[in-house]
Amino acid sequence: MYYRRKVILALLEQFGGQLNKIALQKTLFLLSRLQKKPVYDFIPYKYGCYSYQAVWDLGALQLRGFVENTDNQWNLTSHKLHLNELTKNDIEIIRYLKYTLKELSTDELIYKTYLEYPFWAINSLKAEKMLSAQQYEAVQNHKPQKTNVSLFTIGYEGISLESYFNKLIINDVKVLCDVRRNAISQKFGFSKSDLVKVCNALGIIYIHLPELGIPSDKRKHLQDQTDYDTLFDDYKTNYLFFQQHNIDCILDLVLKYHRVALTCFEASYCQCHRSKVAEAVVNHNDWKYELNHI
Repeated sequence: MYYRRKVILALLEQFGGQLNKIALQKTLFLLSRLQKKPVYDFIPYKYGCYSYQAVWDLGALQLRGFVENTDNQWNLTSHKLHLNELTKNDIEIIRYLKYTLKELSTDELIYKTYLEYPFWAINSLKAEKMLSAQQYEAVQNHKPQKTNVSLFTIGYEGISLESYFNKLIINDVKVLCDVRRNAISQKFGFSKSDLVKVCNALGIIYIHLPELGIPSDKRKHLQDQTDYDTLFDDYKTNYLFFQQHNIDCILDLVLKYHRVALTCFEASYCQCHRSKVAEAVVNHNDWKYELNHI
């Protein structure tokens, strides 16, 4: 079993075998703030901090009979003791959270996270009602508001769905252009349907431009940067050259929405064709803006 799932089970165990969905998200978030290497990452969502990965893991645990979902809460059904399966540091953190949070109501728990970690409250539907004017202003001050026109590129290799979207949020990206030929991924959260769902929840426009992707058979046997450079030379000559209408489309999106990101898999833009797509946009006669690889 994944270690992070053991953390969820141990947390439920220590909190009496049940937590409502919001309380579990908030408690997991506070746990992650105390871990040197957090097992879960979180995005600012409509009720504050939220982990899609944690929800997916809970679903997997339910299928395996460890938990059940009833009346908007998660109940532990496993009779095994899970706390002792964790590291000493995580055991201490969970016991500390149990001691400090056990008497808090769900609203008090929400309030605590909003007050102590205002960035994760920037998209909250409850923050304005729950916080004082001064506290709410502090939350609003954490909301990125960029005015300069920029094109970004971003890869999702090696990072969580939440970390990926936090990069987009921090850079105030308004449109996400997926330049993969096939927008399907074995990595959690990065297939087209998942990206559309999260983008819609965060107010980001998702656009798939499959014609800008590289055929899968062209990506085989890439060993070093020289192989990538050879691939990209072929891509520019035999594919990208004939995609001026899509390059113009990206430029139009930048001019309309001001902050647009091109996305594909690879962590390094030097080993991803998104850099060549961005290069084609930047080389357009009408380009006079910024390009940032995030």
